[in-house]
Parts: sequence; structure tokens; C-alpha cells
Amino acid sequence: MTQIEKAKKGNITREMEIIAREENVSKDILIERIARGRIVVPANPNHKNLKPIGIGEGLKTKVNANIGTSMDFPHIEPELEKLKVALEAGADTVMDLSTGGNLNKNRKKIIEKSWRPVGTVPIYQAAIVAISRRGSIVDMKPEDLFEVIEMHGKDGVDFITVHAGLTLSGLEKIRRKERIMDIVSRGGSFLAGWMLHNERENPLYTHFDHLLEIARKYDMTLSLGDGLRPGAIEDATDAAQIDELMVLGELVKRAREAGVQAMVEGPGHVPIDQIEMNIKLQKRLCHGAPFYVLGPIVTDIAPGYDHITSAIGGAIAASVGADFLCYVTPAEHLGLPDVKAVKEGVIASKIAAHAADIAKGINGAREWDRKMSEARRALDWEKQRELAIDREEFDKIRAQRKTQTDACSMCGDYCALKIVDQFLGLKRDKYTPEF
Repeated sequence: MTQIEKAKKGNITREMEIIAREENVSKDILIERIARGRIVVPANPNHKNLKPIGIGEGLKTKVNANIGTSMDFPHIEPELEKLKVALEAGADTVMDLSTGGNLNKNRKKIIEKSWRPVGTVPIYQAAIVAISRRGSIVDMKPEDLFEVIEMHGKDGVDFITVHAGLTLSGLEKIRRKERIMDIVSRGGSFLAGWMLHNERENPLYTHFDHLLEIARKYDMTLSLGDGLRPGAIEDATDAAQIDELMVLGELVKRAREAGVQAMVEGPGHVPIDQIEMNIKLQKRLCHGAPFYVLGPIVTDIAPGYDHITSAIGGAIAASVGADFLCYVTPAEHLGLPDVKAVKEGVIASKIAAHAADIAKGINGAREWDRKMSEARRALDWEKQRELAIDREEFDKIRAQRKTQTDACSMCGDYCALKIVDQFLGLKRDKYTPEF
């Protein structure tokens, strides 16, 4: 049985036990929310070294890091280094988006090395298989796609992005209303090309029951992808995006009824004033399913800094109900990220997630900040380092900007806290509680 099936029977799994303990939430509440599909636990039994996490209502906002080879950079070793760095920086999940090199071998290595859930986008490999077997993506057979999905399940993939809500009706809306960036989803573009060339409906939609059978067999969580997500803020919240979202809401219900866990992916590029509306609309149309947002990126003018534009949008989105943030690196829109960019992307998204958790009242979020504030008040640098989200950067800056005083080199003897202590007699005991 899958996690959701067990929860419906009132049974708690080993994974649920771990999540309840680490999130400091009631087991009864956790089981109830998993049973209703408000929380998902991506945990394929074939992923043997997995440390499980929960995604959804009442839990900490989670962060995903994308890695993977490409045709220009087909070697797995740099991606395994990115995996290591992403996990050390606090990524809760990783996605293998490989399109170059030995895809099967690369995927197995990533699953073997990752102790957090691993996701994939099977249409990428299915498209490559179709080119190799039949000469073109548009000549892909539905069985090519489902063969790849089955393979990913056997290998231990915990969640898969499937653009099952992309329909001919949605594509017609793209045609009728000119977008600046028509389709920016790679998987969505593969399927759209196939659908339009063959004049046939999306096989993931027409054969959704078969998809559910495979997902249930391996307890793979379906991440229902947004093939028509906006790729420019001017395209946000249009008819095509909403049409797909409505279809995804129907598919969420079918997945739950079939004993399959499902979450929903969301935009994309969205101006700040539309973010809250997008989140609430998704929660309404998709029956409270966990929402996995790709950013959202709030302005299109900052290539090289899109980890910042994404963190701004992610913090707002998560504070009003999004559950899962896909990181964006500084290299977004420019090229494949290097190790440094991966770390920067994870840290930016982790900051956004934590800021949102404070607003949502998640257990332990505000307490972490209070302890840091108390350590700063006491000029306790060791405690501040212990509490810092990135200790490596903390050490680097402290070493580069040394000072002879117990304050930082920004103010030195003119430190406001030291002046207050000296003249107002407000010196407090050194802060020492354990975090």
C-alpha cells in the first residue's frame, strides 16, 4: 500500500513517524492530512537510503534543487558534486533533469548518493528515446513514455513531474491569445509538439489511469506539472494557465481516489501583486493539494540575479500557502549552473522558505530567529555561527574583516550595543542556551 492508502486506514508508517518527530507535529494531524492529500510523503520503497520528508499543510516549507547533465555537459561527476553541495546547503529534495550522457546510469548514481527524495521528468528521457528509436520526438509512442516512467519507478525515483494537464484545449488558448513566451516548459514543449503534429490528445491525460497504476505500484508521488506556466510576467494568470490548472484539479481527485499521492506545480514568472491570487486559486481548484512553485520570479530584468528575484516571489508565495519552492540559481536564463550557483540558489530559497514559515507560524521558525537575536545582543559570535543558515559564508566574512574588538568591524568600538551597555547599564548575561 502507498503512504496515502495507509493513512486512510489510520496506520502510521516509519516515514510518518520520522516526519512527525522532526516537524514537531501531532501524528494524528499528520495522518489525517496525508489521508486527505493535503500532505505528501515522496518515498519510493526502492530508494533504500532515504531520509523522508513531508510536503504540505502545516509543515515547514520545503526547497528543491535541480541538477543534471546536458548535451554540452554530459558527465555525471560534476552533478554529483552539485548534489552533495545542495544537500549540505539544506535542499529537501533534488530533481535529476539530465538530458545528456548515460541517463539510466546517471539517475541510478544520483538516487544512490541522495539521502533525500529524488524527482525526475520522464518525458525528457522518453523524448530522447523516441529520437534514437524513431528519429523524432513527434514519432514517440505512448508506450515509450510509460516504459520510461516504469523504469524510473523501479530505480527508486520518489516523485515525477508529469504534464498531464496539458490538453489540446489549453494549446488552443495559447494560439488564440498571443503570449510573449508561448511555452517555456521543456516537457510541455515536447508534448505540445507531439500533440499538434499528431493531432492527438496528450497521452498522459488520455492514459492517466495507466499512469496511476505505475505510480501506485512504486508509491511515486505525482508532481502534476504546469506545461503552460507563464515564462514572462506579462503572460501571468492568463486563460491557458488557468485552463491547465482546472484540469490538474480534476487529476488530483482521481489520483487520491486511486491511492496515489499528488502535488501540483505552479508558475513561473508572476508579478508580486498576482502571487497571492495564484496561490489561493490553486488551493481552491486543486482541493488543497500541496503546491510546488517554480520561483515564482517577480521580474524579468535580472539575469545573473534570478536567485534573488525568485527568493522574493518564493517568500511571498509560501507565506500565503505554497508548500514547496523550486530553487532558481543565478544562472537561470543564462546557462547550466556550476557548483557555486547551486549553493547560492539553495541558500536563497531556504531563506525565502524560512521567512515564510515565520509568517505561517510553523513550529520552531520564530524561535530560531529569537535565538539569533539574543546571540547578537550578547555579541556571542560562536552562537551566531551555530545559528547561521550558511556557516561557511559566516566564517569567510569574519576572517576577511577581522577586528581587535569583540564587536564586528563595521562599527568596532562604536558598536551601538557596546555604547548602550556602557552608558545605559543594560549589559546582559552572555547568551548560552542550546539551539
